[in-house]
Amino acid sequence: MFFYLQIFIITLLLAAGLTFLVLKLAKKLNITDRPDSDRKLHQGNVPLLGGLAIFLAFFIVLFIFRDQLLVGDLLIRHWLGFFVGGCFLMIGGFLDDKYNLKSIQQFIFPCLAIASVILGGVHIEKITNPFGGYFYLGAISAVLIAFWLLGMMYTTKLLDGLDGLVSGITAIGALVIFLFTMSEKYYQPDLALAALVLAAACFGFLFFNWHPARIFLGEGGSLFLGYALGVLAIISGGKIAIALLVMGIPILDVLWTILRRLAQGKNPFKSSDRQHLHFRLLEAGLSVRKAVLLFYAISIIFGLSALLLQSIGKVFALVALASLMLLVVIFFAYLDRKRKNV
Repeated sequence: MFFYLQIFIITLLLAAGLTFLVLKLAKKLNITDRPDSDRKLHQGNVPLLGGLAIFLAFFIVLFIFRDQLLVGDLLIRHWLGFFVGGCFLMIGGFLDDKYNLKSIQQFIFPCLAIASVILGGVHIEKITNPFGGYFYLGAISAVLIAFWLLGMMYTTKLLDGLDGLVSGITAIGALVIFLFTMSEKYYQPDLALAALVLAAACFGFLFFNWHPARIFLGEGGSLFLGYALGVLAIISGGKIAIALLVMGIPILDVLWTILRRLAQGKNPFKSSDRQHLHFRLLEAGLSVRKAVLLFYAISIIFGLSALLLQSIGKVFALVALASLMLLVVIFFAYLDRKRKNV
């Protein structure tokens, strides 16, 4: 454990130092997020590109300890596919933060990232049947990976509305995967190392991203964190249920947002509003920090439940998450109707 503690501290300090440098670079290149009167309520222009610091810290440390990444079933091509996909997201994120790309242009880079992972040899052989046995995927593995990674990337992208929210929840998810892969039953030291490094990189960035944030993730960073967590969930042996439990409320919030916008005749990926759960919590009177900490608490509770529950138990936990989200939707719908009647 002392080895892992050293790596955690090294990564955290490296990520913090790189975040400071990226902050200066973004200011120099004038790549900043400007406040408006609708969704962006921060004070002054805040530098973007913060995800670049997490990306660099993550892969620099993994490269230094690359021998530790090859002690299991994963090969160098798997990690290269992961890295190349992250590079595509960083390139696309930089272009979008600088030039404000159209939606269809933005979409190209997540697709390239997914293709890199699949061409790198990452696949899902089987998933656990909660009632016993396994479902063997065969040819549909690539399709499932594509939908899973797209879902994770756009969850973190759309969730990135409050200071520290995405980086903190990603760190929690990575720590849960670390604990899972360090357990005696599922021991995978290579995946444990990668998950710990991702968590430490997020915490290092969080020094500058905690409210009031001095730097934002930017397009590339918000996509990369969902991508990284999604890939780790796959290559750790299809531990998708763990990521679903950690990211459950944000994922359900995104699904609800998509359905709501479609019902209103809007493009769910082009339009924007303040109807996301994190914005509604602010309207209900919570401060930014309290709203973020509430998300953290839910992620920790359901994430840790994944470590203790068997397959059928995880299904019940997911049902509980969906029920919680449904109650939240009903509650805010009631508040909206009450306001209209006043």
